[in-house]
Amino acid sequence: MERHFQHELEGLKTSLIKMGTLVEQGYHLAVTAVLVHDTQAAQSVIAADERIDALELEIDNAIIDLLALQQPVARDLRFIIASQKLNNDLERIGDHCVNIAQSALTLAGSPESPGIEDIPRMANIVGRMLRDALDGFIRLDAMLAHEVLRNEDLVDDLNRKTVKLVIEALRADSMSIETGMELARLSRNLERIADLTTNISEEVVFLAQARVIKHQADEK
Repeated sequence: MERHFQHELEGLKTSLIKMGTLVEQGYHLAVTAVLVHDTQAAQSVIAADERIDALELEIDNAIIDLLALQQPVARDLRFIIASQKLNNDLERIGDHCVNIAQSALTLAGSPESPGIEDIPRMANIVGRMLRDALDGFIRLDAMLAHEVLRNEDLVDDLNRKTVKLVIEALRADSMSIETGMELARLSRNLERIADLTTNISEEVVFLAQARVIKHQADEK
């Protein structure tokens, strides 16, 4: 019975890694779609979202079965609870990737606009945060998780700067309202992905060190 339980836990971790891989691939495709106006990449991200949603439901059902049938305790229970949160966060990141891809389609025919210059830097930082959060989960590496937490404020600052530039351009009538709205939406979705990678990293610390650091500003 114990061996079967551990096999199911390993299967749960494998499914989460698979989902994380799909989400990370979607993120990079969505960012590429924005930066090089690749509409085909954007459409691929949108089409792949159904697969991520289906995997989320599959993982949810596996977690429910483990909780109902195995009555886990201690470290195993921590892993299952954290997995449930990770599953939800990854699915939401996938949704934000779809939003970014949709913005890429809208912006594909637009000229370069004020506010776009910090998007590549922001996208690079968020991509690194996502990679480190997922690697931290795979390795149970709390140091990687803390590295993610340290980058959250930088992304917040870049988001505020981008939105400010967009508002200034709209007031000066040097940007269309549609373009301005999409740039602000794009920046906001990148910022939300950074928030969600922070959530994942907090769960990694919970798993690796049995410490709850959520809402502890000094840890960030």
